[in-house]
Amino acid sequence: MTLFAALTLAAAPSDAAPDSRPLKLVAFGDSLTAGYRLPADAAFPAVLERALKSRGRAVAIANAGVSGDTTTGGLDRLDWSIPDDTSGVILELGANDMLRGTDPAVTRKALDAMIARLKARGIPVLLAGMRAPPNLGPDYVARFDAIYPDLAKRHDLVLYPFFVESIVGDRSAHLEDGLHPNVKGVESIVAGILPTVETFLDRLNPR
Repeated sequence: MTLFAALTLAAAPSDAAPDSRPLKLVAFGDSLTAGYRLPADAAFPAVLERALKSRGRAVAIANAGVSGDTTTGGLDRLDWSIPDDTSGVILELGANDMLRGTDPAVTRKALDAMIARLKARGIPVLLAGMRAPPNLGPDYVARFDAIYPDLAKRHDLVLYPFFVESIVGDRSAHLEDGLHPNVKGVESIVAGILPTVETFLDRLNPR
């Protein structure tokens, strides 16, 4: 055997060695993902990554949250925000559509297009849902709230029905504006969604 061949064999990874490379996730959303007025290490993607690693999950989660973003805005930036080597996307958008009273048909169309684009690229999606408050009226609430379960069923997605469910009504989990989670609130959101994210990871990389 030549010296070159010997060095090549020595440098080559063993077929029997386990693949320890982390799954690359992108958390794609609005201020709830971005970590509005919070340190970077207290934002949802960072807290979720630490929680998953503490449970033995090899993951790296990129923060692609943009405060104030709508589903239409998300669709506009989707392609360049999600690298081709992404293992999966946590899609969290729609809260700003709802707060602005956007026609739910517009929100549905944009989310559907984002999911379809990601599927076409072979990138699985975990859909994080949102719900409208009663003061927007029963018709709006019914149309908006149906978006996420309908799309999850249509595209066979893992669904977390209501992203902020664990902090609704808890003032101590919010910033002074009453809308955005504080450090405690993000930790509560992560604790709530964690089992669903693990289900999603098992789809990506069955144990």
